[in-house]
Amino acid sequence: MFLFADRWVESRFGSEQGPSLGIVLGSVIDGVPESLIFGIGVAVGDPVSASFLAAVMISNLPQAIAPSADLRIAGWSRARVALMWSGVLIACGVAAGLGFALATLDPAAIGSRAAGIAGGGILAMLAVSLIPFAVSKGGRTAGAWMVAGFAVSVALG
Repeated sequence: MFLFADRWVESRFGSEQGPSLGIVLGSVIDGVPESLIFGIGVAVGDPVSASFLAAVMISNLPQAIAPSADLRIAGWSRARVALMWSGVLIACGVAAGLGFALATLDPAAIGSRAAGIAGGGILAMLAVSLIPFAVSKGGRTAGAWMVAGFAVSVALG
């Protein structure tokens, strides 16, 4: 799903903005199913831990800041960038509501397909957009920071 959508985004907006928008696209393909799962969890009474929410927020901040800064350099206005992220936020909120409604109608809903979509989307986005973007901006130290971030997430998990 990500690979086809990323190709479309790059053909529509050009290769200069393509990597940044690919990261945003990955946020959507990861965030919408993740939010659906959150909604299901709330409906069936599975609490979402504070450490998990903190990990999601911490991992999503750099994922949002980097492409936003790059799009601003490419000439996007603050309002346009804010509108784009507002759309992502709304899509995730709607997905959480749908997950809640789905699990209310069918308490056996567990969201495993949504988890598969989110996992595949984030892996494809990492390989195609985020890691090449990070290396182009930060050089070889990007790998060290990636490992450090992974270690912190494992320690907090």
